[in-house]
Amino acid sequence: MKRTNPHRRLSRRMGLTAAASGLLAMAAFVIPNSAQAEPVSTFSTSQLASVSDAVLAADVGGTAWTVDKATNRVVVTVDETVSAGEISELRQSAGSLRGALTIERTEGRLQRYIAGGDAIYASAGWRCSAGFNVQSGSTYYFVTAGHCTEGLPSWYTNSSLSTSIGPTAGTSFPGNDYGIVRYSNSSVARPGTVNLYNGSTRDITSAANATNGQSVQRSGSTTGLRSGSVTGLNYTVNYGGGDIVSGLTRTNVCAEPGDSGGPFFSGSVALGLTSGGSGNCSTGGTTYYQPVVEALNAYGVSVY
Repeated sequence: MKRTNPHRRLSRRMGLTAAASGLLAMAAFVIPNSAQAEPVSTFSTSQLASVSDAVLAADVGGTAWTVDKATNRVVVTVDETVSAGEISELRQSAGSLRGALTIERTEGRLQRYIAGGDAIYASAGWRCSAGFNVQSGSTYYFVTAGHCTEGLPSWYTNSSLSTSIGPTAGTSFPGNDYGIVRYSNSSVARPGTVNLYNGSTRDITSAANATNGQSVQRSGSTTGLRSGSVTGLNYTVNYGGGDIVSGLTRTNVCAEPGDSGGPFFSGSVALGLTSGGSGNCSTGGTTYYQPVVEALNAYGVSVY
């Protein structure tokens, strides 16, 4: 997906605002496999992995998928931009194992959100959300989405680029979707909290990986604090244009443009960074998150 300048993802208040969330509105129904497909009730772990790899190789933008151990299938969600012909391509890619595919159609377009609300501004001309404040020794950073930090821009608190935050210190996208920015301006506040958009904040004291069914929240500068639960783990999402991210957490928490890039959490525990999705908070949505533990480990930093 191309960036639209200056509207990118949004922010969290760290002296800024701690935002969160991307999304994907579910109104899904299952698209049945071809009548010619051989019914197979059980597939091995290696067969399911092979089918997942085949979906990846088909490279159809607007898709998200995971190996669902509960149903013993590879579940693929396709958005409204995916044609019937492309669905056929997905099945053909699986070959004789196409019976292992469950394909679900969802309304809306799978994308990364790029607009609105309190923001951090890149020297390259777009704006994004900050995620969680982190540190290594006496050096302070924040983590955010990797599609924001592509190109290693410097970051500012305002659109006129007059108040510096600091430079991008690392980025990983596609494949992953995380990046890290170093605070070089000591006058910019960097508390270890997230904004709850009700006049209060929440201290974030630790980080962990999400679990299926877990109750979660995210805060965003467009739609404020929203709650829901984890509905899937280890999803791969193809945003199109070669932008494929794996290992994402799926939730039923709604979000809208401008909520993207910020914190996803449960209580005082940091869980992830918004990657993308589609939908809204009027009709509901689905969001995909980059697990934050992976990002913290990659950069040798911790929340505080």
